Amino acid sequence: MTPKPRPRAVRRAAAALTLLLGSLALQPGAQAATAAPEARPAAPGRDLGREVLPAGDGWAAEGAGTTGGSAADDAHVFTVRNRAQLVAALDGGSPTPKIIKVVGTIDANTDDRGRRLDCADYATDGYDLDAYLAAYDPRTWGGAKPAGPQEDARKASAARQAERVELLVGSHTTIVGLGTSAVLKGASLRVDGADNVIVRNLELRDAYDCFPAWQPNTGGLGDWKTAYDTLWLRGATHVWVDHVTASDKGHPDDREPTYFGRNFLRHDGLLDITNGSDLVTVSWSRFADHDKAMLIGNGDGVTTDRGKLRVTLHHNEFHSVVQRAPRVRFGQVHLYNNRYVIPEDGGDHRYSLGVSTESRIVAENNAFEAPGHVEVADLVKSWNGSALTERGTVFNGFPVDLVSINNAYNSGSERDLTTDTGWTPVLHGPVDGAESAAAEVAREAGAGRAGR
Repeated sequence: MTPKPRPRAVRRAAAALTLLLGSLALQPGAQAATAAPEARPAAPGRDLGREVLPAGDGWAAEGAGTTGGSAADDAHVFTVRNRAQLVAALDGGSPTPKIIKVVGTIDANTDDRGRRLDCADYATDGYDLDAYLAAYDPRTWGGAKPAGPQEDARKASAARQAERVELLVGSHTTIVGLGTSAVLKGASLRVDGADNVIVRNLELRDAYDCFPAWQPNTGGLGDWKTAYDTLWLRGATHVWVDHVTASDKGHPDDREPTYFGRNFLRHDGLLDITNGSDLVTVSWSRFADHDKAMLIGNGDGVTTDRGKLRVTLHHNEFHSVVQRAPRVRFGQVHLYNNRYVIPEDGGDHRYSLGVSTESRIVAENNAFEAPGHVEVADLVKSWNGSALTERGTVFNGFPVDLVSINNAYNSGSERDLTTDTGWTPVLHGPVDGAESAAAEVAREAGAGRAGR
């Protein structure tokens, strides 16, 4: 008897058929840009840069779908190995169709000659952290917003770093890592007002902010505000993020000092989807070792987000993430077949699913692994949320009902959630059992694993 194909094999066959059909429309010479010798190429016959989102694969498949830079001519297929080459290929966020293939590690904190830059290189106008702390100590400064020479110097220094690390991605762009070790370090990729973008097979690491700002009244006790997400979708549409690994690797925030009684945070989000972004699919990616991983919708009062922020998250791993995996406002978010791992030392875990204003999350067949001190009731947090459609969740191998447990154990300041979010996802692949999907995610998710 012929063995029944595994779900992953079915998906691979469908992807191969999509690629074959798409190859009929390739520009002449489309295979001209090849992997560098040090990069292990994708499977024979595959060019990840030319691949498009398969039909029906989440919200980014809506309408015309997401094709990124697949239509780029030969002159706009780039293989880049350093920041200068990457910046030139991005072309200031131009909408010209382009494919950018990343080889090896590219460090955004480098000058035009490739020299490594550190925080001291960006500091200007007399900025000094000790002087900044002395100037705005809340015991003497109070609760007013910082102002004066040190705050001005901090802003000027931050602007110098932003010129290096914020990289604008334009419409009709594909950015893909070649081989198993393509890394973009210290950068903040910004898809700002752009349409039709693909980011695949790439590690996004350590978008480190040298100049956090003190915000005295945030959260009651004040907090440090950082500037950079590793990937920020701001007013972006039709975006596919696939086989990406995003983390704080090298500079975890929990090793940073405490100032004014608060952790001196250096990182913002791993992937934030805000300001009316819409039609996004995030698949087979890994988000790890971070505090606030993913924000969908940036404000309770941003009512213009209604009808937007439609996002699909499937077959992703959230490993050692403290919160926002994701936190959602307004959006219709389909969350299926994801794996959540809270490690034994994950004592700082706050929640995984954040249900906020007018959010409509449908969560299906997701698996959670957690140590004994983490309860099922810790997985969901609501801020003015009203509903969560959830089914098939497994917690340490046992089926659980997240909504009923949340309602039984919420703080009393939160209203109970209903189970009807008012919509049924139709754009998605097979929804597998939570445990079998989690095993596949552990093997297949993350950078360096696409195309193999």
